[in-house]
Amino acid sequence: MSKTIYVVDGARTPFLKAQKGPGVFAASDLATQAGRALLLRQPFAPSDLDEVILGCAAPSPDETNIGRMVALRLGCGKKVPGWTVMRNCASGMQAIDSAIANIQCGRSELVLAGGVDALSRAPLLYSDAMVRWFAGMMSLRTVNQKIRHFLKLPLAELLKPVIGLMKGLTDPVVGLLMGQTAENLAWKFGINRQQMDEYAVKSHLKAMSARAAGYFGEIVPVVDAQGNVYAEDDGVRADASVAGMAKLKPFFDKKYGNITAANSSQITDGAAWLILASEEAVQKWGLKPIGKIIDSEWAGLDPAQMGLGPVHAATPILQRHGLGLNDIDFWELNEAFAAQVLGCQAAWKSDEYCREQLDLSGAMGSIDDEKLNVNGGAIALGHPVGASGARIVLHLLNVLRRNKAKRGIATICIGGGLGGAMLVETTT
Repeated sequence: MSKTIYVVDGARTPFLKAQKGPGVFAASDLATQAGRALLLRQPFAPSDLDEVILGCAAPSPDETNIGRMVALRLGCGKKVPGWTVMRNCASGMQAIDSAIANIQCGRSELVLAGGVDALSRAPLLYSDAMVRWFAGMMSLRTVNQKIRHFLKLPLAELLKPVIGLMKGLTDPVVGLLMGQTAENLAWKFGINRQQMDEYAVKSHLKAMSARAAGYFGEIVPVVDAQGNVYAEDDGVRADASVAGMAKLKPFFDKKYGNITAANSSQITDGAAWLILASEEAVQKWGLKPIGKIIDSEWAGLDPAQMGLGPVHAATPILQRHGLGLNDIDFWELNEAFAAQVLGCQAAWKSDEYCREQLDLSGAMGSIDDEKLNVNGGAIALGHPVGASGARIVLHLLNVLRRNKAKRGIATICIGGGLGGAMLVETTT
């Protein structure tokens, strides 16, 4: 990058697991509360920002251009542009990358960038048959016509709404749910159910340990309309065990599969923000950055094996900088599924995969366990699709600083057959 890109500060909401029905917060509420807490501790006013960029994969119909909506709610004023990006699971990381691009070209100096989703509020949809029935009813004028039309109501269609979230989690090209693409990786690399469940349990135990140690300092509490305070990720299970997880039935491939709700990331609501700045902005406002972004990469691959996206995105970064997997001090590899993280490790260890898919001379090796997702990941914390890419970048910088380490990579798989990665460093 021709210009140094600083990360000044960041914050996120607790990640709140979807329960029965819509969650108490809309996506814009979560983004506004997290953004407000973050901006209140800065030496500049919200109106001093050059732009606000928000990633969101599933905004509600009443949150059109949610980035602009939240910017106005944050008090940025009418003159600060706010806009929305969508790159599925990496929407939050795309917001950061878009900010980087604008700072690099001199269009912006100080940017609020992040991601959000309230997946619990994904809608129930009517089928095309029901839509046509409603359209027919609207075109009728007399009571008798409407009564006769009502008697033709397709009751079976009415009682079987389309689950919007399931549609969103299904690849439209290969016709597979994201979990089915993870089953493909499990089959490809021989990953068994016990390995998946053991990995998932470790994610919960790491998250519990990190919470007890106060390692989630990026979380700011959120308050609902009744005054209830939400201060922690509520999907972390202190009682997680391999024996308990073994009781769950496969969800995505009920006959032959091994992926369950427990060894998958959780359906979650949450928001995460970072403030990015140029050298000029750092000097102007006397800012004290927590780190800087050195490089970023986007990659494409077979949508049916989308979980290997981190391998395809992170490897070019390593090559550009002459680094091996364990020259990186810490990694945040988003845990869409246990099988997906294990699959990435297996791909890097495979001579065949590295030669045929990455054009390397042989296997790259594997990431040391003590460097990978050291405080747990999305299996324990949750995966609000639009927010996760921003969360892992922010948390990685905090992990590096806490351990007095220098260099880390945050990387994420993306529905549709993509991967994203960012190389970050702490500031001295």
